[in-house]
Amino acid sequence: MKTLLLIDLQNDFCPGGALAVDEGNLLIPIANTLMPKFDLVLATQDWHPATHGSFAANHPWRKPGQVIDLNGLSQVLWPIHCVQESFGAEFVKDLNTEGIHKVFVKGTDPEIDSYSGFFDNGHRKATGLGDYLKAQGVTELWVMGIATDYCVKFTVLDALELGFKVNLIEDACRGVNLQAGDVTQAVIDMQNKGANLVLSQDI
Repeated sequence: MKTLLLIDLQNDFCPGGALAVDEGNLLIPIANTLMPKFDLVLATQDWHPATHGSFAANHPWRKPGQVIDLNGLSQVLWPIHCVQESFGAEFVKDLNTEGIHKVFVKGTDPEIDSYSGFFDNGHRKATGLGDYLKAQGVTELWVMGIATDYCVKFTVLDALELGFKVNLIEDACRGVNLQAGDVTQAVIDMQNKGANLVLSQDI
């Protein structure tokens, strides 16, 4: 079953959003074009409680971009984003959500962040995505979305670790690039673990 995985195509990650990624909005038409070419289309959605520990605003004197220890894990602090039921957490309006068969939410536990669509950052709890894919008989994924150097990267790495073949649609991803070179390094890291790079026009 040919499966497309859309990572966090949400308002807060696009220009004008709370954690805007440059050109994030340019991925929406690519997603809409690709969806009909797949048997199964799944999406992840950042879905944070307002009290989430990854929000800088929830830590006195802290600012976005700083790194703290959050319950034993290194945690980059972010602006408040993708709060449950908020406009920022919604999928971008122009995304053809009718083409999405199932959505997996992540980041719902205020005590731990979840970049990956499969697990939280400590691999303490699963989202159910891995079991769902295996139940559907899926062995290979095509992945696109936001952000290359965080949620896309960790989703891809977990998918590879779980035994899926992964195709990263490189032109259909955009990154935060908190530090210069983060996006380039993320792509290298995914390739080194076995991800195959493809372009959207070749699918």
